[in-house]
Amino acid sequence: MPPAAPLSGLVPARVLLRLTGAEARGFLQDLVTNDIRRAAGDAAVYAALLTPQGKYLSDFFVVADGPEDLLIDVARDQAQALGQRLAMYRLRRKVGIEVAPLGVALLWGEAAPAAPDGARLVPDPRDPRLGWRLYAPDPAAALAALGAAEAAPADYDALRVAAAVPESGLELTPDTFVLEAGFERLNGVDFRKGCYVGQEIVARMKHKTELRRGLVRVSVEGAAAPGTEVLSQDGRAAGTLHTVAGGEGLAHLRLDRATGAMTAGGAVLRLI
Repeated sequence: MPPAAPLSGLVPARVLLRLTGAEARGFLQDLVTNDIRRAAGDAAVYAALLTPQGKYLSDFFVVADGPEDLLIDVARDQAQALGQRLAMYRLRRKVGIEVAPLGVALLWGEAAPAAPDGARLVPDPRDPRLGWRLYAPDPAAALAALGAAEAAPADYDALRVAAAVPESGLELTPDTFVLEAGFERLNGVDFRKGCYVGQEIVARMKHKTELRRGLVRVSVEGAAAPGTEVLSQDGRAAGTLHTVAGGEGLAHLRLDRATGAMTAGGAVLRLI
């Protein structure tokens, strides 16, 4: 049997918010796309907060922190706005919102590691290929304790592209509808949990319409920068190319025009 692939890891720009208080879980349950009750033990829940019109505001991971509290693992550039939005919805509910004194690291490889002292590992709930999320006061030191090779952001982008996983600020923007971004496939939405902000629009897209646009993997032959417009085989606007890694990319496309050889700048794209 060949040896297991070594562990790789990096420390991304992320923040952990902590929700405290007896009403924290019910409060968040009423707001986000997924069922927070599944955040138990070392199981993380992937979810999003939407506008009332069903558009994307923020995506994050929710992890239990003791019997009542929750940790929210969110991109650093979204943390302040998310905290303010949660505070706006809090009203009179007894919920505290604070920044936790912990950092986040991403870890992947074939062998499931044991968490080093003072750290916590949870599997990424979106796709097994994305490995684990590590929470520790010093995530870089925790990665070193595991012997993880230092990876570059481009290495993680290649994992995301292979699994068709969107990233905030890239494939996920204020114009995004989460079902078009693959949230159902990525375990980011629950259709049985009850109401949440934007739920009516998400449910309508699920049950009453056929998605006309979506995030898809494409092969990329040639050079094209992220954000380049994609043209269909007959020259019509088909969508936008986003992250590119190793000859493959993620593109948000009109599905009826995503056929044959498409173009984006100097590159030729084909569905994978």
